[in-house]
Amino acid sequence: MIRHPDTDKRQLHQLIRSGKVVLGGNRKLKIYGKLSCKSGKRMLPKNRVFFTSESEAIHEGHRPCGHCMREAYREWKTAKSAPSGQTG
Repeated sequence: MIRHPDTDKRQLHQLIRSGKVVLGGNRKLKIYGKLSCKSGKRMLPKNRVFFTSESEAIHEGHRPCGHCMREAYREWKTAKSAPSGQTG
């Protein structure tokens, strides 16, 4: 996980162009989504984090964004509401 305040703009753009950063997230709300997400673009830079993969975001305890990742969000919500030991 890369925190936005810990990187400069040029370095961040290089990571995105190289494909090393593919998702963004909100550190406080524990939500991740696509870099193009309108919801994500509105968050404060101090709360913004970046991930190299969806599995990294999940490992860090984040959930999918309900706006830009609707299907992944639905799956997450279904799994969360299932009784213990069961998934969707």
